[in-house]
Amino acid sequence: MDEKRLSGIPLFACLSKKGRRRVAEIADEVDVPAGKELIHEGRFAYEFFVIEEGTAKVVRDGQYLDELGPGDFFGEMGLLENAPRNADVIAETPLTVMVLRGPALKELERDAPELARRLRRSVEQRREWLEPVPRRPVRTTPA
Repeated sequence: MDEKRLSGIPLFACLSKKGRRRVAEIADEVDVPAGKELIHEGRFAYEFFVIEEGTAKVVRDGQYLDELGPGDFFGEMGLLENAPRNADVIAETPLTVMVLRGPALKELERDAPELARRLRRSVEQRREWLEPVPRRPVRTTPA
């Protein structure tokens, strides 16, 4: 992985040159064909992904939720919360992704507090976004 490319990814903009160099050392860069499922809803989390090129779709319970593109990341919720994946992520086009395994992400979280804060904020925002809107109880008796 080329550390210079990391400076163009907003998530890593907070890192020093040394920090980006460390990410480049511990990350893998992977090419993924269109149609490939990167994350499967309900399975255990092992990796964190950052899209460098291409697009992917997010699907939960068979319903389309979102499209992800360059600079977007996913997989942090399962790793940081030690929870099963909450959606499928499927490559819509050929992708180039940066992949960090769980221990590598934990190392970055420990060594780069600003990056850790950004990831935690993302988890909070996504949790709110994924939670269903509470419904009012239906009255079964007249008032």
